[in-house]
Amino acid sequence: MRFMRVGAPGAERPVVLDDQDGAYGLSGLTSDIDGAFLAGGGIAAVRDALAEGALPVERIDGERIGAPIARPQAVVCVGMNYAAHAAESGSAPPERPVIFFKHPNTVVGPYDEVLVPRGAEKVDWEVELGVVIGRRVRYLASPDEALDHVAGYVLSNDVSERALQIEQSGGQWSKGKCAETFNPLGPWLVPADEVDPQALGLRSWVNGEVRQDSATADMVFSVATLIHDISQYMVLEPGDLLNTGTPQGVALSGRFPYLSVDDVMEIEIDGLGRQRQVLVKA
Repeated sequence: MRFMRVGAPGAERPVVLDDQDGAYGLSGLTSDIDGAFLAGGGIAAVRDALAEGALPVERIDGERIGAPIARPQAVVCVGMNYAAHAAESGSAPPERPVIFFKHPNTVVGPYDEVLVPRGAEKVDWEVELGVVIGRRVRYLASPDEALDHVAGYVLSNDVSERALQIEQSGGQWSKGKCAETFNPLGPWLVPADEVDPQALGLRSWVNGEVRQDSATADMVFSVATLIHDISQYMVLEPGDLLNTGTPQGVALSGRFPYLSVDDVMEIEIDGLGRQRQVLVKA
């Protein structure tokens, strides 16, 4: 079962894909795939409705695919969460999770254009496992509690501008992370009980050439550990997005050129789909 939002930007409607029978509309159950839907047992309700044959068939061929969740109120990100990526960035693996933020308006659909900021010369790609929160996360006692608070998982591209992130940072990274369109998401949300977050392959390409090829098993901090740690510092709300870090193989390594206008990024994660974006001038 996969959740999607289709339609023009700002006018997306929720649908669910059944692995065997196609797409079904959710307008009778919810107006959107948002925090209220996720926290209110929406995924279970859709599963029951599918089993009962109670959902209308939806025609989505040729329609734009939006981000699979409505704009989150928070996009929390983890840096250097793969040891090899930390090394290519010139750092040792962190002893505690490194946290930064992206503006919620960075979130766009998986095939939308990515806008290159004015003057940008070091735009970079980052395939990441995204975690969508389904229950409020606050002061968890241990990582064992963490995954019970996850609604599902998504494919996320943490696009970055490295000069803004590092050279003009002022001591933090978000300047290079928050440009509009810098977080393509989707194409779909897969419920948490259908995914093992530490057993997924993740890959990226630029103009058809392989850049990243790794697995979430190589994370420094597991998804459960990240959620537990973050809960000690902030409250995560239903519908919030957590980006869990990227593996080695980005332009920051010096092994590949940075992105330019008209370049094509593609990323994928096992079971979570594939994205494709063309870069254009802002």
